[in-house]
Amino acid sequence: MNRIMKSIFGQLRDLLSGIRGRWVILLHDVAMMPAAWLLAYWFRYNLADIPSVFLNQALLLTPIVMVIHTATFWIFGVHRGVWRFISISDLVRLVKAVFIGTIMVAVTIFFVTRLQYVPRSIFVLHGLFLVILVGGPRLLYRLAKDRHLSKEIEKKALVVGAGAAGDLLVRDLLRATPRVYVPVGFVDDDPAKLGNELHGIRVFGDCATLPLLCEKWNIDLILIALPSATAKQMQRIVEWCERSGTQFQTLPKLHEIAGGSASTAQLKAVEIDDLLGRQQVRLDWEMIANGLKGKRILVTGGGGSIGSELCKQLGRVEPERLILLEQSEFNLYSAALDLEREFPSLNFDPLLGDVCDREAVQHVFGKYRPDVVFHAAAYKHVPLLEEQSRESVKNNVLGTELVARSADQFGCEAFVLISTDKAVNPTSMMGASKRVAEIVCQALSTESTTRFVTVRFGNVLGSAGSVVPLFRKQIEAGGPVTVTDPDVTRYFMTIAEASQLILQASVIGRGSEIYVLNMGEPIKISYLARQMIRLSGKTPGEDIDIVYTGLRPGEKLAEQLFHSEEALTDTGYDKILLAQTRAVQVETINRICSELNQACRYYDFQQIEELIRRVVPEYRPEVVLVDRPGLADVGVSAG
Repeated sequence: MNRIMKSIFGQLRDLLSGIRGRWVILLHDVAMMPAAWLLAYWFRYNLADIPSVFLNQALLLTPIVMVIHTATFWIFGVHRGVWRFISISDLVRLVKAVFIGTIMVAVTIFFVTRLQYVPRSIFVLHGLFLVILVGGPRLLYRLAKDRHLSKEIEKKALVVGAGAAGDLLVRDLLRATPRVYVPVGFVDDDPAKLGNELHGIRVFGDCATLPLLCEKWNIDLILIALPSATAKQMQRIVEWCERSGTQFQTLPKLHEIAGGSASTAQLKAVEIDDLLGRQQVRLDWEMIANGLKGKRILVTGGGGSIGSELCKQLGRVEPERLILLEQSEFNLYSAALDLEREFPSLNFDPLLGDVCDREAVQHVFGKYRPDVVFHAAAYKHVPLLEEQSRESVKNNVLGTELVARSADQFGCEAFVLISTDKAVNPTSMMGASKRVAEIVCQALSTESTTRFVTVRFGNVLGSAGSVVPLFRKQIEAGGPVTVTDPDVTRYFMTIAEASQLILQASVIGRGSEIYVLNMGEPIKISYLARQMIRLSGKTPGEDIDIVYTGLRPGEKLAEQLFHSEEALTDTGYDKILLAQTRAVQVETINRICSELNQACRYYDFQQIEELIRRVVPEYRPEVVLVDRPGLADVGVSAG
């Protein structure tokens, strides 16, 4: 009952707030018009009694005065000014309205009465008193509120976006107790919204006016209420915010609000994801749910960046059981905590284990009998793995083969390999090992009833050990931010987007396919570094330096998503392309995997290198001798 009453009172408060912002102000101004008119007569006769003939004439002419001034006030928008933040421009607008209105009143009365019983000085006094009576309360209100502001430490906010999200945000801000942010006005690029009002707060201009408005009103915070904005739109808005020199925050993304994981009241700092992330992917969730609901699902590398996000997405489709296999105790613990919090009714088992441990893998498959396997376990740091080819091959190739063969042995419906763009024309051992893993899955697909599907994509924003967390640490330490080359580019997508597309590919694949995720346009790492420095409130080259260290072993200037022999075709699904697979010699692959196992056992690095070259003839390792001030710069894959 109390909740219902609070809701009713809250709605009434919003209604009254909107009324105060429009009609009560107008009614106040209209009431001041006859008061100023009669006050002018009183002062004309030295604060004594007004002769009856002049008073009667004044009363008869009062309706004319009110109608004309009301019209001019409406035309000039005097009533739309926010009392709380009245400025010089508002007062100038008031003086203009009164001046024009007074002239029109004088002309009209002249034609009606020939100024009989109307002293000429009345018009001057009337205009003066009307400015005082209309502007005075506004100034007093501003002064009183400013004094209160200094006590309550309220902050003046400017809202970007006068749509539904902006409306909800302002409503939440006005309801807040104590009130921390006071919305002063809106900016919106939609010309149709210019001059409109929400809760008595006016839309003053487009985003380009942000610097001017922030300076004019001494704005403390810009609130970006555009949860559905594209990356390009956010980049433009953030650019104007940065020019204003004012702090800014944003609402969560639309899909986070719609999914219930965030609300319009949860403001956050603008992250690099907001500037580089793309529009929310459109998924066939019905198809995904039908393909995965009620299944036993195993996720290897379940505590990693991609693996843990996959588990969260899988929790939405209500699997019978979710099994996480992870060799890092802390990562597994963290992933389990997240699942317990977000999906309290989900049946899941967090298991410590290594995908290269045959007994452990066989035990997991024998005990849980998974229907679907998502293989996200992999070593992925390019420079680190260049000098450790054995570990790269053992984990990425032989670990993949072991899990994939176990999936075939225990009759799994589907096996999904998470691959990387670095597997295309690889120049690093990491990329070559992932390409061999792709080939192994293709070879097994020709002999198995299990659907072996490969999903290939580029870098993931914010994944463990990737460029974004590294840059963030370097900025917090005061710099410098290290970038390998001014022209180096990489493909990026968000962890959530990549995981959702993996789920979609897992249910549309029929076996032996390599799906390539449409990553959009590649992004310069130097641009990424500059934007992250700016978002931290610092200036690149002044507060934080950017140092170029040179490409490291195994790194390319630009990555590719598919080989020249892999013709891409459309799948009919948003952002998922199908790469035509190349021919695979199954017996040769099986024999080479056996030889790789032997070479790893005896640490025969030369043999490992030769065998990899036989499977991946396009592998061209690049030896680059450079200093290495930072380990995880741009050489991090998604897989």
